[in-house]
Amino acid sequence: MAMQFYQSVFGGDLHMSTFKEFNASQDPSEADKIMHAELNLGKGFVLMAADTPKRLAYQAATGFSLTLSGDNEKELTDYFNKLSSGGTVSMPLAKSSWGDTFGMCTDKFGISWMVNITAAKQ
Repeated sequence: MAMQFYQSVFGGDLHMSTFKEFNASQDPSEADKIMHAELNLGKGFVLMAADTPKRLAYQAATGFSLTLSGDNEKELTDYFNKLSSGGTVSMPLAKSSWGDTFGMCTDKFGISWMVNITAAKQ
């Protein structure tokens, strides 16, 4: 579900395989958990993820943020809006003291994101 959400945000080609497909668990409740998910974004970028099986301790993501930076204002604003949909915006996209446009949000899966849109050089 999370990787499908990220595909809706970033686009790309998503491939997922379950624990059952890899014969990686004898626990029937883990059969449909994702053993390997790969979202190929093109241009050499790949986002990968996996579910946590019961034999490993699950810990929610805390203490870090992922950052998207660049100069394509339209694209980065679109990413920010999609990532924050169903989540929370802690700092709306706005002009920062360093001159760039910057914002922070947490997506609906609890992942914190920072988006920095580089100011046009004069």
